[in-house]
Amino acid sequence: MLVVDDDAAIRRSLRRGLRLNGFAVELAEGGGRALSLMREQPADVVVLDISMPDVNGIQVCQALRGDGDDVPVLMLSARDETADRIAGLQAGGDDYLIKPFALQELVLRLDALLRRRAPGRSAGGGRADGRVGGGQGDGDAHGTAAGGHASGPAGPAGAAGPADPPGSAHAVRVGGLVMNPATREAHRDGVPLPLTRREFELLLVLARNAGIVLTRDQLLERVWGYDFEVRTDAVDTFISYLRRKTESRGEPRLLHTVRGVGFVLREEK
Repeated sequence: MLVVDDDAAIRRSLRRGLRLNGFAVELAEGGGRALSLMREQPADVVVLDISMPDVNGIQVCQALRGDGDDVPVLMLSARDETADRIAGLQAGGDDYLIKPFALQELVLRLDALLRRRAPGRSAGGGRADGRVGGGQGDGDAHGTAAGGHASGPAGPAGAAGPADPPGSAHAVRVGGLVMNPATREAHRDGVPLPLTRREFELLLVLARNAGIVLTRDQLLERVWGYDFEVRTDAVDTFISYLRRKTESRGEPRLLHTVRGVGFVLREEK
């Protein structure tokens, strides 16, 4: 997938959110760069901002169609005028989404575009191009390292719990906490933790940055991505959920509040 937007913060946020939903993402900071990338290595779907200073989204879409490229294009715009939507669709856009928007809506629209291009692929059967996650080719056109802050630096690892889950050779370990990103399973002292998807993602970010204080804004960006509908107290709410689950048997606290700053995962001695 190629995401094109002249706002660096939006590019990074979209990449993180889309990676969490299984997409491999390439970024371009403008229309000219987007056209170069598409001619060098075509993407399977394009998320294209309309308002860009060099070559705008309308011109990019027209150029792609002029080249005979029928790649699905989802256009983004902060303008909700009917004339703007018509212009985007007439230029060859396949869908049009108004900012601000929820990440979930963007993902559902992208899934629909990819299904149309590859009939027979169900939403639960993987992406239309068969790629999952943000492996190779997931950097910014400026050279930003793949993954950005999505996982962060690895935190200090402690001794594993008494019963590591099977297949956890690549798991993240902090004291008795063991998290396996591949299977999305988490255990503390060998006992499974019944986590929701969002709880798992939040705990994984904190575990990978064990001992490092992360602000609420950092956690919102890394876990929720580009989602304008997330309440500002969402992090606190999910930290509360995680504390109940990680301390259900009276275990020492793992998730600590640093007043006025944010949260840190560290095992109490």
